[in-house]
Amino acid sequence: MSGAPATEPPTPVPAAAARPDGPSVVWLRDDLRLGDNPALTAAVERGRPVVLVYVLDEVSPGIRPLGGAARWWLHQSLTSLAADTGALGGRLLLRRGPADTVIGELVEELGAGAVFWNRRYGAAEREIDTMVKARLTDAGIVAHSFSGSLLFEPWTIRTGGGTPYTVFTPFWRACTSGPPPRAPYAAPESIDDAGGRLPSDDLGSWALEPRHPDWADGLRAAWTVGEAAAQQSLAAFLDESLPLYGTERDLPAQQVTSRMSPHLRWGEISPHQIWHATDVARRGLTGAAATSATRFLTEVGWREFAYHVLFHAPDLATANLRPGFDAFPWPPLDERALTAWQQGRTGFRLVDAGMRELWRTGSMHNRVRMVTASFLIKNLLIDWRQGEQWFWDTLVDADPASNPFGWQWVAGSGADAAPYFRVFNPELQANKFDPHNEYVRQNVPEWGTDAYPEPIVDLGETRRAALAAYEQVKAARPASPPA
Repeated sequence: MSGAPATEPPTPVPAAAARPDGPSVVWLRDDLRLGDNPALTAAVERGRPVVLVYVLDEVSPGIRPLGGAARWWLHQSLTSLAADTGALGGRLLLRRGPADTVIGELVEELGAGAVFWNRRYGAAEREIDTMVKARLTDAGIVAHSFSGSLLFEPWTIRTGGGTPYTVFTPFWRACTSGPPPRAPYAAPESIDDAGGRLPSDDLGSWALEPRHPDWADGLRAAWTVGEAAAQQSLAAFLDESLPLYGTERDLPAQQVTSRMSPHLRWGEISPHQIWHATDVARRGLTGAAATSATRFLTEVGWREFAYHVLFHAPDLATANLRPGFDAFPWPPLDERALTAWQQGRTGFRLVDAGMRELWRTGSMHNRVRMVTASFLIKNLLIDWRQGEQWFWDTLVDADPASNPFGWQWVAGSGADAAPYFRVFNPELQANKFDPHNEYVRQNVPEWGTDAYPEPIVDLGETRRAALAAYEQVKAARPASPPA
């Protein structure tokens, strides 16, 4: 973690700063867009000048510092958003430090009358937001939060007994049985800037991009970042790939997935925009193509489910959701095996292809993510938290919900998890989903030659060892999720 911890009391917000006609602050976080941004819409509709601010907070207690690939994406996204904001007459301010302190200082500098933001769902983030809201309200300043990142708020979807859902199918049925998600808000036509003379950090001073060495060439080649790019990618997916999604989404060489996950993670596009655009496209489809559209929306639902789980289990990245898995007898960490997995040199073609795609592009096909995760946990017997941390550092779409949720799903320790005894055989998976080795050859050019490494483990032996370890979990305690 960079910087010193925030140990001093936050800067007080003077009551004198509160003015009914004072400018509005839009505090941006994981919502780096102008369209369908409820906080920005509220600020513009308030009718006073507006300042948009992004606060890089890596020092507040409980905040998880970003991984390297995510930091690269954030730099590009802020650059794009600053240009888009300027085109509408506004300005994006950049500040760094404990968010509660930074927002208090900005309100004082500006004489702001209102602060608006879209909600976050991690425990530390919610605590910060609650603190800021209380301080602003006590000072007579309007402070409102909005739903901008999820289709359904976590506290609104409950079982008949009033508890959170732990199984996806009834969760999603509950979500989709009520009114549909709201329509997206339009982007403002202009922004009356309030922050023209206020100091702003230089984005380069944040050192978000790698320099020595610069390992991001593959990311630059793979991605175009920003709100416009997100909308263009969605439109291309809906026009070209959506009808094939249901039948070909598990084939990594076919490239029919939406590639929306990093744009969603950074809020360059909202789930509401994706939902309604897909729903419009679905109306023009029939048969298997229409089913593909429904299947895609269900995948958006899995993202919702992950955030709902995070809301109720804030230590999702570090603690087994199913307490019974605390008894799993992880052996001492095999550093050589972990390194081989990280570098894509395990001797198993689909695993290696996925890990090299991840390092080069900051992403990995979802089917291959499951295979690589299963191999680490159940063939190498390495704790899922090691894999989660590696993905956190190397994925451009690493978010605090989906990343640990996915790892716990594969491990069998999470919500609605795959049974632990389900072990993805990477060779069978390659034969089924990459039968002509197209994906493998795209990422492992030396596969099939003497330069390719021998397998580092025996799949049968390691599968039996994993199942024997799981028997100890079953003997210690039923592996059931908390109520």
